[in-house]
Amino acid sequence: MKPIKIEICLGTTCFVMGGETLQNMGDMLKKKYGAKIEVEAVRCLEVCSSDNFSKAPYARVDGEVIGEASLEKVQAVIEKKLNHE
Repeated sequence: MKPIKIEICLGTTCFVMGGETLQNMGDMLKKKYGAKIEVEAVRCLEVCSSDNFSKAPYARVDGEVIGEASLEKVQAVIEKKLNHE
């Protein structure tokens, strides 16, 4: 099984709106899911220009963009993907 790719945006807007907290959650996710996931902090997901800034911070899970991303939202998407495979 290919690992689920999680990208956490650390662009300026996302960082200010909580991206730093999301970056720290990467370790928590790795402990819970192990080799089933791959977590990467990225410079920018480039979704602010096409969406409303109030939805930052952003994360992307296997291509699915999550606005107002939180640990709970990211875990819900991971669980959904794991249960469908």
